[in-house]
Amino acid sequence: MTAINGAPAAGGSVALVIGGTRGIGLAAARKLSAAGSEVLLNYAHDEDGALAAERQLSEEGGKVRLMRADIGRPAGVVRLLEDIRRTHGRLDVLVHAAGSFHPAPTASPHIGKYLGDGAVAVGPLLYGAARLGTLMTPDTGRIVAVSSIGARTVVPGYAGLGMAKAALETLVRYLAVELAGKGVAVNAVAAGKIADGGPVPAQVLEGLLRRTPTGRLATAEEVADVVALLCRPEAGGLHGQVLTVDGGACLR
Repeated sequence: MTAINGAPAAGGSVALVIGGTRGIGLAAARKLSAAGSEVLLNYAHDEDGALAAERQLSEEGGKVRLMRADIGRPAGVVRLLEDIRRTHGRLDVLVHAAGSFHPAPTASPHIGKYLGDGAVAVGPLLYGAARLGTLMTPDTGRIVAVSSIGARTVVPGYAGLGMAKAALETLVRYLAVELAGKGVAVNAVAAGKIADGGPVPAQVLEGLLRRTPTGRLATAEEVADVVALLCRPEAGGLHGQVLTVDGGACLR
């Protein structure tokens, strides 16, 4: 496996980034690629965005391959993992950064859309659980899921995705226990509101900044930095943990 801060071992490492063609997923893919990993970029629908991400990372010197699969469906996850088994025989790093969000008042939920958001949130780890135990590299495998502070705090209009991310964090803990004996570490990173992550009403933004000790929103790159830290050999003692990247906002 390629250490995040070191020279690659023979053959390099294989990293799958689910939802890796934009936002936090793309930032994480860039970190892993720069460290020498071969990065498999998963996407579901946006072909143009995927090609643009592949081009960006390739131009930066990375070894990148696109893998299209709808990870909100069991068949999509199974096909994705079996394709990797057939082409690479193993997986060293799995970063799950895909998400689906349908904002709505909690008292007037979009039931079907909420269920879809939940399927995307837990799908890769739930539908793929039976295969990850044999596909992830023993003793050095790393699984990192990207969650949200909305899993533990109330964000207006965020109930659907908040419930989905809470389920994801629970699944991370259970899967961490199941895979720890194989030396595979499973953890999560919970992101706060991300700069350039979409428009925020001025009043809401002002409140966020007022209670954030750093005085600014966290960036996708900062979240990706913590994802990369969890992929380092030195992070092998962390199992089932959720690290928060929000500039300290949750402390107030």
